[in-house]
Amino acid sequence: MQLSRRMQRLASLVTEGNRLADVGTDHGYIPIALIKEKKIPFAVAMDVNEGPLVRAREHVRESGLSTYIELRLSDGLAELKEGEADTILIAGMGGMLIIRILEEGRNCLNTVKELVLQPQSDIYRVRKWLSEHGYLIEAEDIVEEDGKYYPMMKAVHGQERELEQSELFYGKTDVQRSVHILYDWLLAEHDRKRKVMEKLQRNAREHTQRGREIAADMERIVYCCQKIGMTVSQ
Repeated sequence: MQLSRRMQRLASLVTEGNRLADVGTDHGYIPIALIKEKKIPFAVAMDVNEGPLVRAREHVRESGLSTYIELRLSDGLAELKEGEADTILIAGMGGMLIIRILEEGRNCLNTVKELVLQPQSDIYRVRKWLSEHGYLIEAEDIVEEDGKYYPMMKAVHGQERELEQSELFYGKTDVQRSVHILYDWLLAEHDRKRKVMEKLQRNAREHTQRGREIAADMERIVYCCQKIGMTVSQ
């Protein structure tokens, strides 16, 4: 079993020795890999659908790890008990769904040491939620896979400073593990938004709400690049 680059990077954010709760486990690959590497002692692999759990259970059985990985049918964190996990991993979901899962599972979050999150959308909303609910973003990472970029983060209990707009959208550069991949993503995002702006300008719509939003985001990207000592063509 070979983890994808995205899953390898997510697994690397899990603190060694922690018990893991993998929400939306799908095939169960990350818990299996971490147990095999002896990085974690135990995992609860959960999914809201029975189908993925059937596949995960088969993979766990084939790996001979049924003693170390418990599988549960669960909507988010509903079936996780307080004190059962040190790390919660939620990846490959929309940001608003991740926020809902965290909101609805707050009864068990007090005993959880860290959150490893990889939102597919609304990333700035996830970072904002973390900063407003007693979490400090301790690490940021990003990986490119099959032409797509996947930002991810690790958050722990603590007082976060007020995050700048560029940090909400593109992450805290001072804790970014993959600065050059971040830069590639920023360039790609800037180029994509530049093309949208050019289209708006051709239609004399650059001063609409949409135009102002695009311009503001392009400024955030330029500022973020400057913070990591890089430049972007205007």
